Amino acid sequence: METTVVNGILESLRIGIGFLWTAAWAITMGLMITSLVQVYVSKERMARLLGDDDLAGLAKATVFGAASSGCSFGAVAIAKGLFKKGAHVVNVLAFMFASTNLIIELGLMILILLGWEFLLAELLGGLILIAVMALIVHLTLPENLFEDVREELNQRDHDHGITEDPTCGMEGKDEYSLVTNGGETLKFCSAGCLETYQQEAASSGGWREELLTWGGWYKLGNQYRKEWSMIWKDVVAGFLISGFVIVFVPQWVWNSLFLQGDNLLVSAENAIMGVTIAVISFVGSIGNVPFAVALWGGGISFAGVIAFVYADLITIPVLNVYRKYYGWKVMLYILGVFFVTMAFTGFLMEELFTALGIVPNLAGGETATEQTYFELNYTFYLNVVAFALSGFLFYVYRRGLGAPGQYRDPVCGMRIDDSGPSVTHDGETYYFCSNRCKQSFERNPAEFSHLQPQNSGAGSSQSHEHH
Repeated sequence: METTVVNGILESLRIGIGFLWTAAWAITMGLMITSLVQVYVSKERMARLLGDDDLAGLAKATVFGAASSGCSFGAVAIAKGLFKKGAHVVNVLAFMFASTNLIIELGLMILILLGWEFLLAELLGGLILIAVMALIVHLTLPENLFEDVREELNQRDHDHGITEDPTCGMEGKDEYSLVTNGGETLKFCSAGCLETYQQEAASSGGWREELLTWGGWYKLGNQYRKEWSMIWKDVVAGFLISGFVIVFVPQWVWNSLFLQGDNLLVSAENAIMGVTIAVISFVGSIGNVPFAVALWGGGISFAGVIAFVYADLITIPVLNVYRKYYGWKVMLYILGVFFVTMAFTGFLMEELFTALGIVPNLAGGETATEQTYFELNYTFYLNVVAFALSGFLFYVYRRGLGAPGQYRDPVCGMRIDDSGPSVTHDGETYYFCSNRCKQSFERNPAEFSHLQPQNSGAGSSQSHEHH
């Protein structure tokens, strides 16, 4: 008996780690692209652009969300900041849907672990989710509910002296604060967000110019590290849980939860049950994709699996965040709207794909326990490239932290010591990460000389945990 249990645990770990190895390059490459977009695509006017209750505002919310982080908690935190600043509730909810269903790293994971049919359902379904949600909200939105909550939220934050982090939208802390040249005090949730803001304030030029400097790569490395800090727990948990579910959950459990057959009732029940399982699974973000593989291997229908993948915005931990932010009424309203939207879209995807004849065939291919995960194939080489790029970004980030008594390059925002190129202007010495940044300063010193060369964040910790 003990031997059987031990063998089961080892097999679970083999499958879970094997899934992680298979998808590692996709997650890494996706996060690199997301980091590039986060750093170099301006979001200064986002809240104002999302204030209109029209199709244009909905489209902008979808685009902004797709360009944002894939972390469920990060999406909810950013959405709260947009809501407080006046963004319409439909656009706020659309932003959350897009930032957890239409992002690059999620799409690559789905393609590798579940196949192109699920990827197509995720992308098409992501757009349908937003359209269905917008229709439901327009038909059911309680009069003045969200406006009252918006006022209460702003008043509560004002009464408690809560200042929103201008970088990520979370609650700022006194220990991570600075005073701008205009006399405004800004507070940040972490040293990482403070660092990001200082980089943005110091940097100048387009992304092509910045990526030719160490500082531009340092900024990208810092964002890449932040993206990982927000999702790594969900990723690890999702892959490990999927291995244990595949090995230890017997088939009769799935058969008792999910109806079997090919009619509309079965498809609808599977979609509803898929969302229900997601709510109580505690696995969010892209970590629910390997869990979905376990469901698919257990014989759950296409509708149930894709509905499960959609539902990372209503897991119990995320619902608790809604409650803390907006109160019980809004939390229950969001749960109701999202649940119906996700289940209906999952059902619709199965019926549409059945009509088109592109629902994947469960009978084909190897099962998770039959697969060999660690081989000298394209996955190995892609992972080597991905790990090398990750190592380079982390090296650049660490290199940019500098030594005690460090300075900040006024052109690109990189942290540096006094060993690099330098220029004295108006009695103040400025240090640079490269000759390129030095030359940019010398061409137009007035553009940069208002920034303090001494880095105010010297020696601070660079952790960034939105959870």
